[in-house]
Amino acid sequence: MKGKLEPSVRQALVEEGKNLKEGLIALEEDLVQLTDKLQLEAQSIPNTTHPDVPVGGEESSVIRKEVGSQRNFNFTFRDHLQLGKELDLFDFDAAAEVSGSKFYYLKNEAVLLEMALVNWAITEVSRIGFTPLVTPEIVRSSVVEKCGFQPRAQNTQVYSIDNSDQCLIGTAEIPVGGIHMDSILPDSDLPRKYVAYSHCFRTEAGAAGAATRGLYRVHQFSKVEMFVFCRPEESDKCHEELITIEEELYASLGLHFKTLDMATGDLGAPAYRKFDIEAWMPGLDRYGEISSASNCTDYQSRRLGIRFRPSPPDPPPPNTKKGKGSSGPTQFVHTLNATAVAVPRLIICILENFQQEDGTVVIPEPLRPFMGGLEVLSPKTK
Repeated sequence: MKGKLEPSVRQALVEEGKNLKEGLIALEEDLVQLTDKLQLEAQSIPNTTHPDVPVGGEESSVIRKEVGSQRNFNFTFRDHLQLGKELDLFDFDAAAEVSGSKFYYLKNEAVLLEMALVNWAITEVSRIGFTPLVTPEIVRSSVVEKCGFQPRAQNTQVYSIDNSDQCLIGTAEIPVGGIHMDSILPDSDLPRKYVAYSHCFRTEAGAAGAATRGLYRVHQFSKVEMFVFCRPEESDKCHEELITIEEELYASLGLHFKTLDMATGDLGAPAYRKFDIEAWMPGLDRYGEISSASNCTDYQSRRLGIRFRPSPPDPPPPNTKKGKGSSGPTQFVHTLNATAVAVPRLIICILENFQQEDGTVVIPEPLRPFMGGLEVLSPKTK
């Protein structure tokens, strides 16, 4: 085209160039559609599982550890709903009128108890090297999908915002997982650990019955979540660290609980291995889940584009040009998450397990400094 050409030849080349450009645009559009389709297909494939994970449904899960024992009451104990009414701690009726079922108002000392649980957990976990975060509570649907959740699928637990590509978070795992999206972390920064506070929103589709009443299964609640980005060879060790932190937190409150190695049928798509902690709840006459700790390996980081560049094992040889041989190829980090405090369920545990015959409830000692020194919740005088 830059040389001397006959007008007819030049025009023919111009037309050919236009056709090539239009063809390229069409191919690029096809590529976008195919990439989206491939992404949707890939999202239907769960993570692999750790070889030690029990195979089967939830009933096949194995107890790893048990702490404490069930309290023997020598009086007729109350469930958390009755205690909440007598202590004037909740208002479900007004919340149902304002927001709908499975919402609640916390009142009086229950507000202090929520704040105490959050501040206590963040204080305890941050002092062992976790960076505190308060996260956004609205995120892009694409981030939810990349973390392994299905925001617009049938029976989803995710609230989607109409006429937008955004959702309310069901756990701080999602915005914390996205904090380093499409980035390369320095090897020297790993493992990177966060402890995040957020409100969480869940549709709880299909949840009904006596076992889910009161504070046990609600649409909105506060939670403190731990999250770790680490090297692949460290993730099993980090997983053990997270479950140990959880166990130490709940043991310090004086709760009776058991830790379960969850079976394959209960892992969910992102988890390679998951440990759940279930605490005894006298009012439900059963154990209820209060936390979980999951190792998601590189399932989330591949979708989120989070890598690290390993440090070279040996110093580069002399006379090596800058940028040549000084670092290896990038690798995907491993991600892990674990619940430090799911507030409503811990409130259930505290009220039901530490109630006294006179209707009072003893506050666990670690929480008292965060409640202004309050030691006992007492019924309101009429």
